[in-house]
Formats: sequence, structure tokens, C-alpha cells
Amino acid sequence: MTKSLSDAIVNLERDEVFESVRKRADAGEDPIKIIEECRQGMKVVGDLYTKGDYYLSELMLSGEIFKETFRILEPYLGKSTPAKALGKVMIVTLKGDIHDLGKNIVTTLLRAHKFEVEDLGVDVDPRMVVEKVKEIRPQFVGFSCLMTTTLELMKQTAHTLSELGLRENLKLMIGGGVTTPFVKRYIGADFQTVDAMEGVHYCIHAIGGK
Repeated sequence: MTKSLSDAIVNLERDEVFESVRKRADAGEDPIKIIEECRQGMKVVGDLYTKGDYYLSELMLSGEIFKETFRILEPYLGKSTPAKALGKVMIVTLKGDIHDLGKNIVTTLLRAHKFEVEDLGVDVDPRMVVEKVKEIRPQFVGFSCLMTTTLELMKQTAHTLSELGLRENLKLMIGGGVTTPFVKRYIGADFQTVDAMEGVHYCIHAIGGK
């Protein structure tokens, strides 16, 4: 196949994407490389949507295609996971937001890079977040956000974690289309991005990896 995987995603060619992903994974290609190529295609789709060249239906279809590629690649990612994790990350989408694509992407990429990830899901009560931090003591907590209505909850949760003395050895990350450097400062987070791979690199560098 001469067409790139990212092009196939941009063109919403579901069957061609799945066939290519399976063939390349079966041939022993690094699943992270395959995911990155898919992610590049998703970025183009997002840009086309922002420009008005793609509609919501195209954006949603590309997201479903991308989710399925993760399902296909998950067994291949698991083969190389070591017994000892690099670090522990908790990731969550807070109450009022049910979007999970970005969260699922960064969760998969973190696990592929040898992190232990506790994914609390979507529409989660902040009290559950605080209790889970007490229980598992992660080095990182990531808030995924596509709804501005959850920003205040993110700020309140960050404040509660600080009040309880849980931020001393904890890095707070935020990500998603509505987050900005200003939002990072408002919430009191340590890191902000709209790029899942940047989040992975931040975690690696924060624990002294390369």
C-alpha cells in the first residue's frame, strides 16, 4: 500500500486503516510508530474541522476509527511491558464532561512507554479523585478536558489536593482542546498540552528518563 496510514485516516477509509494496522503489527513493526502515524492523521482531521472543511460527523467518525486502532494494537503493546513500571499516572475526565478520546490516547501511549496508568474514566466526581490519590499515591495526575464547564472543578480539585498535602510529590497535568497556558496557571497545574505525546514526554522527563 503506497498511501500512508495517516492519509487513510484523513480520508476516513476505515477498512484500509484497519487492514494496514493489522498487517504492520503482525509484521513486527513498533506499535508506537503505528499509533503516532494514526495520531498525525487525527491532527489533520482536527485542523480540517477547525477550518470548516470537515463537519462534526467526519470528526466523530475519525475518532471511532482511531479508537479501533488502539483496540487492535493493544495486544502488541502489552507484549513489551516490563514487570517494573517507570512511574504511576492517574488520569480522569471530571464530572460534567464525557469526552474520552484524548484521555484514551494518552492512557494508551503512557502504558506503551512503560507507565502504570489508573484510568478513572469520565464524568467522575472530584471526591473520588482525591480518595484515589490517597489510595494509590501516583506521581502524576492528569485531567482531560473538552468542556469549559469542568475548569472550575479542576481548580477546586487541585486546591483540595494541595490543602490535604497531596501535591508535594505529585505533578498535576491538564490536557484537551479547551486548555491553555492561562488555564494551567488558573488551575495551578504543573503542565498543560493539547498533544498526547507531549504529555508522555513530560512524564518521562519529570522522572529523570530520556
